[in-house]
Amino acid sequence: MENIERILKEHPFLEGMDEKHIKLLVGCASNVVFKAGEYIFREGEEADKFYFIRHGKVLVETFIPQKGPVIIRSRHEGEIFGWSWLVPPYKWHFDARAVELTRAIALDGKCLRGKCEEDHDLGYEIMKRFALIIAERLEATRLQLLDIYGNSSTK
Repeated sequence: MENIERILKEHPFLEGMDEKHIKLLVGCASNVVFKAGEYIFREGEEADKFYFIRHGKVLVETFIPQKGPVIIRSRHEGEIFGWSWLVPPYKWHFDARAVELTRAIALDGKCLRGKCEEDHDLGYEIMKRFALIIAERLEATRLQLLDIYGNSSTK
């Protein structure tokens, strides 16, 4: 079994984080495995974790009536997903589904929120890192929308 602390310490999302904070994260972490086709979370459910993908592929989707599930993003090895644990009311805004066998490290959001309340330096580090992720994903969504709606020609 690989050492969770080593994996987290080497992950780009946590690069440069103080070692004492990494140790606090390890206390909230566990290894998880999802089978191909398995839903990791569903829109509207309690958002209680976020994930570091070690191996596999995850699709983030939304359901559109009369169209069905629509893929928003895909996440692969080395990436993280799931930031709804951080923002009240702690509900998922999308579905996430493994499309192949996926191994990940799950961090318990409630545990982590508690540790962030106890150690505001840790909370600030986590918020800075997630703010970058959220900003990147909003920009990617903007580009997707421009691609979808910006290419209509007027005649």
